[in-house]
Amino acid sequence: FVCKNPMEVNADDFFKAAALDKPRVTNKVGSNVTLINVMQIPGLNTLGISIARIDYAPLGQNPAHTHPRATEILTVLEGTLYVGFVTSNQPAPNRNKFISKVLNKGDVFVFPVGLIHFQFNPNPHKPAVAIAALSSQNPGAITIANAVFGSDPQISDDVLAKAFQVEKNTIDWLQAQFWENNHN
Repeated sequence: FVCKNPMEVNADDFFKAAALDKPRVTNKVGSNVTLINVMQIPGLNTLGISIARIDYAPLGQNPAHTHPRATEILTVLEGTLYVGFVTSNQPAPNRNKFISKVLNKGDVFVFPVGLIHFQFNPNPHKPAVAIAALSSQNPGAITIANAVFGSDPQISDDVLAKAFQVEKNTIDWLQAQFWENNHN
């Protein structure tokens, strides 16, 4: 982003009445991410930080995703979360190693930059809340299932069937689920 003229900077460039203390309504997968980045607070430009509140419904999740420009440190404020990430393609025996942990209120977990990770609320009766700090003023987010099965235009079902080693009709069904949800 272009830097603002220092003579025109004011307090509002560093402030947002974000109400991060208020619960949010969750989406179809049972989560709601409220990201505060350089788009909401221009004063974050070049500072390399942002923050997010994540609300999880009972059995809700923030599905597998990656931040291409940021490491994330997550703190559980309420409830319990099952979290994890997968390492990058390393030589055996650590190839695509799955690292996971159950977190309780007050616990902290780090997701390294660019690695696929998730959070899941295993409690069927109580919601959970977390705050995430990210090491970029614009971390980006790529939700894996949405990107693979909901792209526009769609990735060839031949390509995906071979990659996932399943029948093409399975890929067609998955693409239909994401296409209907993301493009209507």
